[in-house]
Amino acid sequence: MIGTLEEVRPMPQVSLSELVTGARSGQALVSFPTDTVPALAARPDQSGLIYQAKQRSQDKPLILMGSTLDELLPYVVGTAEEIALWRQVADQHWPGALTLVLPTSSQAPPEMNPQQTGTLGIRVPDHPLARYILAQTGPLATTSANRSGQPPLQTLGEIAEQFPEVLILSPEALQALENEVGDMLDDPNEQPSGSGLPSTVARWAGQGWEILRQGAVQL
Repeated sequence: MIGTLEEVRPMPQVSLSELVTGARSGQALVSFPTDTVPALAARPDQSGLIYQAKQRSQDKPLILMGSTLDELLPYVVGTAEEIALWRQVADQHWPGALTLVLPTSSQAPPEMNPQQTGTLGIRVPDHPLARYILAQTGPLATTSANRSGQPPLQTLGEIAEQFPEVLILSPEALQALENEVGDMLDDPNEQPSGSGLPSTVARWAGQGWEILRQGAVQL
């Protein structure tokens, strides 16, 4: 078993305001639990921080995560009819483990998808703390917290060992947030923060959806 967060000291443990400020400033990577696996996140125009920390290939785009669909819509583009269809799917499955890959707008930072494929994955997680944080930071570029090619890390203790530069909420900050956003992890160091399963990834193909990765959600 991994020791307590007090024993694994390298990762900066911060208050909610410090984590939000670090993310919004674009100068820090942050990590927080989601409904699938813990996220590694950065301000969208600073997505290079994620690629560098994960040693991630440039041909693997990141996911833009937000607290609501309306926060994410400016980053994608479609006809009124398409947006109505996307909203129907989002209303049915969000918050949830479904990533929608949609045509990107000019507002999406190119750093999120270095290959410039013209698409962007967006998601609203089904986790109260994640949405609470995202409502204050604005949409963030996200991916799983792990080195590229390795399994996603499941606990904050594991993340502390591999990513000492990343900001996480301290146990005191998590405890203080319980009354505001519902039950958090009983033991943030040892317990998984979500299902451990990746999100389903569905790409809009003009007339319907193409499943790129089958995950927790059946579309």
